[in-house]
Amino acid sequence: MYELGVVHRSITRPDPADVASLAPFGVATVHEAMGRTGLMRPYVRPVYPGAKVCGPAVTVLLQPGDNWMLHVAVEQLQPGDVLVAACTTESEDGFFGELLATSARAHGAAGLIIDGGCRDVAELQEMDFPVFSRAVNAKGTVKATLGSVNIPVICANAHVVPGDVVVADADGVVVVPAGRVAEVAEASRAREDNEARKRARLAAGELGLDMYAMRDPLKAAGLRYVD
Repeated sequence: MYELGVVHRSITRPDPADVASLAPFGVATVHEAMGRTGLMRPYVRPVYPGAKVCGPAVTVLLQPGDNWMLHVAVEQLQPGDVLVAACTTESEDGFFGELLATSARAHGAAGLIIDGGCRDVAELQEMDFPVFSRAVNAKGTVKATLGSVNIPVICANAHVVPGDVVVADADGVVVVPAGRVAEVAEASRAREDNEARKRARLAAGELGLDMYAMRDPLKAAGLRYVD
């Protein structure tokens, strides 16, 4: 059961240097480097091309069709934080738009991840305020029912604890536990270095069949070539 009607003011954020070291890497790299864990469901998409973000999560639990707690959460932001909003049940209403983005940015927000809808997409793109949402929906919301701020939430099937780092780009959203940020950044760098070597070999014409030693396993599985 979720804890309702509470705002936790003190959360533990990772070292900003560790967050900065993770930021250059894409979602696919981070996901693979972390042991293929942490992905949100792929229906959470950037609302405009080129949107990307990396930062510690300030979590929000919303009630369906009600964005009251997003306003409450803005007060808890620190520079570089990412709002991560879940909902007590599925809702695609437009919880977030230009005015809330203006307020959130004024208090340091780097972006928003929401398992719900947002609107004012053209304005968000003009502001370059990254939003990753379940839907784009002009339908407005009310301010009537309490949720919570800075509690553990399930957002698009991913478990997010306040202070965890979220990385989001065109490939989706991945959540890195706060205690693993430095480790995952290092593993991501090693993975990218390895991929650079593979890319050079593939660009030179080497086949993946040979680079990955696939021929014998394929033969053992029964693959036949017919001229």
